[in-house]
Parts: sequence; structure tokens; C-alpha cells
Amino acid sequence: MKALSLLILSFCLAACDRGPENTVAADAQVRISCAMRGAARFERACSLDRMDSADGPVLIVGRADAGYRRLLVTSDGRGVVSADGAEPASVTIIGDGMIEVAVDGDRFRLPADTDGMP
Repeated sequence: MKALSLLILSFCLAACDRGPENTVAADAQVRISCAMRGAARFERACSLDRMDSADGPVLIVGRADAGYRRLLVTSDGRGVVSADGAEPASVTIIGDGMIEVAVDGDRFRLPADTDGMP
């Protein structure tokens, strides 16, 4: 899972502006597939941004309904956790190079390095 955390972080670093004074994600957003509120079908309707926090890198997943989820990238092998702490995030490997993060009925698919992971 440590490799997963590093890949999620590297993906986000590549997708966002990394200027020395930038602590907010770049204007250009990465689009990801998501299934909101328990929907069975995934749609490429969510955005992915990255920002720095005192606790480490945070992924901001924008939902189609104008809401968002904040996911803290961990270095302890869990991959990501809910940054807000209200609802726990569950991370599942769903295929080669892809994970699914579920939080309170919302599901998001993110690219990840899954080689050698259980």
C-alpha cells in the first residue's frame, strides 16, 4: 500500500501546478470516473485536484452535484483516508493500475500502481 500512496501522490503532482508559492490546485482539473450516492454506473463526471495541508497532500474530488470529498494521501500503507474524518474511506484494488475509493455511498476510480499488491 505504500507504493499506492506514492503513486496517488505522484499522479496528483503531475496533474497540478507545482509552483513554489502554490498551495492550491491548478485551474486545469483532471476528470475521473465516479458513481454517486450508490449509483451502479460510473460516469466520468468528477474532478480531481490536489492541495497541500499541514497533514500532507490532500486530494479534492469534486462531485457532479457541486459537493466534494477531501482525501488525505497517507504514507502508512492505507493509500488515502477521509481528510474530514466524518465518514471513513475504503480503498479497493479493482484492476491493473486502478483503485476504487468509497466514501458514504460515493465511489471514485483513481489510477494507481497496483503491481505486487495483494
